[in-house]
Amino acid sequence: MSLRKRVLILCTGNSARSQMAEGLLRSLGGEKVQVFSAGIDPSFVRPEAIEVMAEAGVDISTQRSKSVTEFANVSFDYVITVCDHANAHCPVFSGAVKRLHWSIEDPAGFSGEQATEKFRAARDKLQNRIKAFVARELASD
Repeated sequence: MSLRKRVLILCTGNSARSQMAEGLLRSLGGEKVQVFSAGIDPSFVRPEAIEVMAEAGVDISTQRSKSVTEFANVSFDYVITVCDHANAHCPVFSGAVKRLHWSIEDPAGFSGEQATEKFRAARDKLQNRIKAFVARELASD
């Protein structure tokens, strides 16, 4: 059996999109993947992200916002950016890392029911991308 793939998911604040992606990839990738998320300028895990992920049966309530600098000396098989700012400011990681970029709209800029819908839309887009990623990149392992 091969080693688990190590994946880092980056966003600006590590508060919503990257947190949701971390939970989804951990859930969908199972034992084939070791997944982390971080931010260029980390803040906190947004309660809206926790809420919409719970709707999908994925608990991210114990995850925390982390700085990309925590992973400066860690090697990854994949680094996935989920926002344009993080893509533009992503540090260079050594080794045979594959970089992927998924531009997902930031749901954090909305309020009320519109925010909930934007968080659900971001979750659903991430889920589709992650399902395809798991099928394509982790299926042969």
